[in-house]
Amino acid sequence: MTNIAKLELIALDISSKNYMSWTLDADVHLISRDLGDTIKEGNKVSEQDHVKTLIFIRHNLYDDLKIEYLTVKDPQELWANLKERFDHQKTVVLPKVRYEWMHLRLQDFKSVSTYKSVSA
Repeated sequence: MTNIAKLELIALDISSKNYMSWTLDADVHLISRDLGDTIKEGNKVSEQDHVKTLIFIRHNLYDDLKIEYLTVKDPQELWANLKERFDHQKTVVLPKVRYEWMHLRLQDFKSVSTYKSVSA
Protein backbone atom coordinates (compact mmCIF):
# COMPACT_ATOMS: atom_id res chain seq x y z
CA MET A 1 0.00 0.00 0.00
CA THR A 2 2.87 2.39 0.62
CA ASN A 3 3.99 2.05 -3.01
CA ILE A 4 0.61 3.36 -4.15
CA ALA A 5 1.06 6.49 -2.06
CA LYS A 6 4.45 7.12 -3.68
CA LEU A 7 3.05 7.10 -7.21
CA GLU A 8 2.83 10.55 -8.72
CA LEU A 9 0.88 11.77 -11.69
CA ILE A 10 2.43 13.05 -14.85
CA ALA A 11 1.83 16.79 -14.71
CA LEU A 12 -1.09 18.16 -16.70
CA ASP A 13 0.48 19.55 -19.85
CA ILE A 14 -0.49 23.03 -21.02
CA SER A 15 -1.16 21.58 -24.49
CA SER A 16 -3.86 19.41 -22.86
CA LYS A 17 -2.67 16.23 -24.58
CA ASN A 18 -2.94 14.26 -21.36
CA TYR A 19 -6.02 15.93 -19.85
CA MET A 20 -8.37 12.94 -20.00
CA SER A 21 -5.93 10.50 -18.43
CA TRP A 22 -4.76 13.15 -15.95
CA THR A 23 -8.28 13.84 -14.66
CA LEU A 24 -9.03 10.14 -14.26
CA ASP A 25 -5.76 9.58 -12.38
CA ALA A 26 -6.14 12.70 -10.24
CA ASP A 27 -9.72 11.80 -9.32
CA VAL A 28 -8.69 8.27 -8.30
CA HIS A 29 -5.77 9.61 -6.24
CA LEU A 30 -8.03 12.11 -4.47
CA ILE A 31 -10.62 9.43 -3.72
CA SER A 32 -7.92 7.11 -2.36
CA ARG A 33 -6.87 9.89 0.02
CA ASP A 34 -10.49 10.57 1.09
CA LEU A 35 -10.37 13.94 -0.68
CA GLY A 36 -12.71 13.15 -3.58
CA ASP A 37 -15.50 15.39 -2.28
CA THR A 38 -13.27 18.47 -2.25
CA ILE A 39 -13.60 18.88 -6.03
CA LYS A 40 -17.40 18.51 -6.05
CA GLU A 41 -19.65 21.53 -6.14
CA GLY A 42 -21.19 22.52 -2.81
CA ASN A 43 -18.85 20.36 -0.76
CA LYS A 44 -18.77 20.66 3.02
CA VAL A 45 -15.25 19.47 3.77
CA SER A 46 -12.71 20.91 6.16
CA GLU A 47 -10.33 23.70 5.27
CA GLN A 48 -7.44 21.31 5.84
CA ASP A 49 -8.82 18.92 3.19
CA HIS A 50 -9.26 21.85 0.79
CA VAL A 51 -5.62 22.78 1.25
CA LYS A 52 -4.41 19.19 0.82
CA THR A 53 -6.36 18.92 -2.44
CA LEU A 54 -5.13 22.27 -3.69
CA ILE A 55 -1.52 21.27 -2.99
CA PHE A 56 -2.05 17.94 -4.75
CA ILE A 57 -3.62 19.48 -7.86
CA ARG A 58 -1.06 22.29 -8.14
CA HIS A 59 1.80 19.85 -7.61
CA ASN A 60 0.58 17.91 -10.64
CA LEU A 61 0.23 20.85 -13.03
CA TYR A 62 2.70 21.98 -15.65
CA ASP A 63 4.55 25.11 -14.40
CA ASP A 64 2.81 27.50 -16.81
CA LEU A 65 -0.59 26.26 -15.63
CA LYS A 66 0.46 26.70 -12.00
CA ILE A 67 1.31 30.31 -12.69
CA GLU A 68 -1.90 30.91 -14.63
CA TYR A 69 -4.11 29.55 -11.83
CA LEU A 70 -1.99 30.86 -8.95
CA THR A 71 -4.77 33.02 -7.51
CA VAL A 72 -7.38 30.24 -7.36
CA LYS A 73 -7.62 29.13 -3.74
CA ASP A 74 -10.58 26.73 -3.92
CA PRO A 75 -9.81 23.23 -5.29
CA GLN A 76 -13.34 22.85 -6.66
CA GLU A 77 -13.00 26.13 -8.56
CA LEU A 78 -9.56 25.12 -9.88
CA TRP A 79 -10.93 21.73 -10.99
CA ALA A 80 -13.87 23.44 -12.72
CA ASN A 81 -11.56 25.96 -14.44
CA LEU A 82 -9.34 23.18 -15.77
CA LYS A 83 -12.39 21.24 -16.91
CA GLU A 84 -13.81 24.27 -18.71
CA ARG A 85 -10.50 24.88 -20.42
CA PHE A 86 -9.62 21.33 -21.47
CA ASP A 87 -12.77 19.16 -21.36
CA HIS A 88 -13.64 19.90 -24.99
CA GLN A 89 -11.26 17.07 -25.91
CA LYS A 90 -14.02 14.54 -25.28
CA THR A 91 -16.05 16.04 -28.10
CA VAL A 92 -13.02 16.08 -30.39
CA VAL A 93 -11.17 12.89 -29.50
CA LEU A 94 -13.96 10.52 -28.48
CA PRO A 95 -15.74 10.28 -31.86
CA LYS A 96 -12.42 9.65 -33.61
CA VAL A 97 -11.47 6.92 -31.14
CA ARG A 98 -14.88 5.28 -31.46
CA TYR A 99 -14.56 5.30 -35.26
CA GLU A 100 -11.08 3.77 -35.06
CA TRP A 101 -12.33 1.11 -32.62
CA MET A 102 -15.21 0.12 -34.89
CA HIS A 103 -12.82 -0.16 -37.86
CA LEU A 104 -10.06 -1.94 -36.01
CA ARG A 105 -8.88 -5.06 -37.82
CA LEU A 106 -7.96 -8.20 -35.92
CA GLN A 107 -5.81 -10.71 -37.79
CA ASP A 108 -8.19 -12.68 -40.03
CA PHE A 109 -11.26 -10.56 -39.28
CA LYS A 110 -12.35 -7.46 -41.15
CA SER A 111 -13.51 -5.61 -38.03
CA VAL A 112 -14.15 -5.90 -34.29
CA SER A 113 -17.88 -6.55 -34.85
CA THR A 114 -17.05 -9.48 -37.18
CA TYR A 115 -14.64 -10.85 -34.58
CA LYS A 116 -17.28 -10.53 -31.86
CA SER A 117 -19.96 -12.28 -33.92
CA VAL A 118 -17.66 -15.23 -34.71
CA SER A 119 -16.30 -15.60 -31.17
CA ALA A 120 -19.71 -15.35 -29.47
